[in-house]
Amino acid sequence: MVRDESERLQQVIVCTPQKEYARCATDLIRHNIGELSEPAIAIQQHNILKAALKEFGAEVIDIPELENHPNSVFTRDTALSTPRGYVKLRLGLESRQDEDEWMADALEAIGEKCVGEIVAPGTVEGGDVVLAGEVAFIGRSIRTNQEGINQLSGILEIMGYEIRVIVLPDTILHLDKALMVMGSKQVLYCKELVTEKEIEGFEGLSISCGGDTTANIICLGDQELIINRLNAKVIERLENEGYIVHNLDLDEFAKGMGGPNCLIMPVKRGD
Repeated sequence: MVRDESERLQQVIVCTPQKEYARCATDLIRHNIGELSEPAIAIQQHNILKAALKEFGAEVIDIPELENHPNSVFTRDTALSTPRGYVKLRLGLESRQDEDEWMADALEAIGEKCVGEIVAPGTVEGGDVVLAGEVAFIGRSIRTNQEGINQLSGILEIMGYEIRVIVLPDTILHLDKALMVMGSKQVLYCKELVTEKEIEGFEGLSISCGGDTTANIICLGDQELIINRLNAKVIERLENEGYIVHNLDLDEFAKGMGGPNCLIMPVKRGD
């Protein structure tokens, strides 16, 4: 169960890119992948990420790729773990729309229960949802539409969340590129995309996004974070703020438009 993404990460689902991630050479646009990865290097980088998660103490559940779904490596988008169970999402990219069932099967296999579902014409991808204590930030993006936001809001409001919708330009794939939790009542955010009013009640650390500089990080808890090594300006800022930063080489996943947060489906957080 997850209520607040600042709490200590205990259990995640990941998907090692054994073959599918590198099998879309003739259809990069359909899968929204910018550049084909080097399979051996992608596996090596993913293994290092898994090792860092395990070293922190998180249980890492590695599930097989979904056949013909190169984006299944980006497990974050497929479901949302909440304090009462998981919400089955409906992905906004057409080529990914079987991944919700795939992840639902994996979650139910470890005893997680479904507490809600996004249905057509609604779409919500997990990268557009950030749970921060009593607030649920939801990005309205090219992948998450208003109907999906309405459905998800109804589910989360019953759990006591205040919903704050952040409208993103089409150039920003998901909210997690613009805003992420880095500690209790602390958020990292792109000042060009998120206003101070939208993060009212939180201590915000603003960055100027562009290129490799994004807010896409993994909050492990206890002031520890995982960040893509390419995100050098953010690493420097956070280290200066006293955070313990694990900077990992994840550039093979940047080719697929993903960052560290995209690669994990958090299942459990807490003390």
